[in-house]
Amino acid sequence: MSAWTEIDGKLCRTIRFADFSEAFAFMTRVAMIAEKQNHHPEWTNTWNSVTIWLSTHDAGGTITDKDRKLAAAIDALF
Repeated sequence: MSAWTEIDGKLCRTIRFADFSEAFAFMTRVAMIAEKQNHHPEWTNTWNSVTIWLSTHDAGGTITDKDRKLAAAIDALF
């Protein structure tokens, strides 16, 4: 998971795409995974860029195995 960094106690990654449509399609795929895992990211989208922050709210906002599992699933989309 080298593309992920820890910032303020959260896993963070920014991914850039060719355009807005690719970024939005990626977010849709991540949303489906997040629903299946019942673990939802905090994220932003600006045109061709998606920034994702992962932490577990019911664990006090710390990084847990839930975050690592979702990060790995996101990585697998590439």
